[in-house]
Amino acid sequence: MTGPRQPLSRTGVLRTAVAYADEHGLTALTMRRLGEVLGVEAMSLYYHVNGRQDLLEGMVGEIVSTVRLPPVESIVPQDRWQVFLQLVAHEVRGVATAHPNLFPLIATRPPAAPWLRPPLRSLPIVEDFLGGLVGRGLPDDAAVHVYKVFTSFLLGQLLLEVAQLGAETGPAEEPLYEGDADVPAREPQPQLDTAPTVLRLQERLTEHDAQAEFEQALEALLDRLDRELSQ
Repeated sequence: MTGPRQPLSRTGVLRTAVAYADEHGLTALTMRRLGEVLGVEAMSLYYHVNGRQDLLEGMVGEIVSTVRLPPVESIVPQDRWQVFLQLVAHEVRGVATAHPNLFPLIATRPPAAPWLRPPLRSLPIVEDFLGGLVGRGLPDDAAVHVYKVFTSFLLGQLLLEVAQLGAETGPAEEPLYEGDADVPAREPQPQLDTAPTVLRLQERLTEHDAQAEFEQALEALLDRLDRELSQ
């Protein structure tokens, strides 16, 4: 005999949507199908998610929130920033391979602020990441540079990997029926009261020179290949 149905909550709706998309793909996810899985009418979901955009943003937030970085408090004198980056890279890759159907969402949804570059697109994660680099001896300018190069590397490598796992990396074609619900405005920029490192580096993080970053990444790649082929 089954017990009484648990009341709906935003967290429950988002986690069910993530699990469904993990198994069936994002294009199979509709509000009607999600309601069926939860045992409710589709319109009941709108008490917890305000349409498609809100649902997708919530799913991204649910996945990104599982990324765990070593806390600044755990830094010891022998810690090196290179080891820190290895730990972060493997942590993010673990999220991507656990949710290959949804990782392209993390990569392509517009972040709420220019310093939230995917896949490190959560303010607490960016704060911990920059604090981890600075705490391991990198100057502010170097920490910002590493953040930009590192996120670009992660995006390219992991998008390729999830595509090889069968994920659709293009935009989904209207996967969710909106009904008559209003689509909320773009997510407001996060408040920086709890992110002192991001606040201090905000201007540097906002600067973006796509061509320069591309040339720097290409030069680093060519240097690495040259070293490998000359051995």
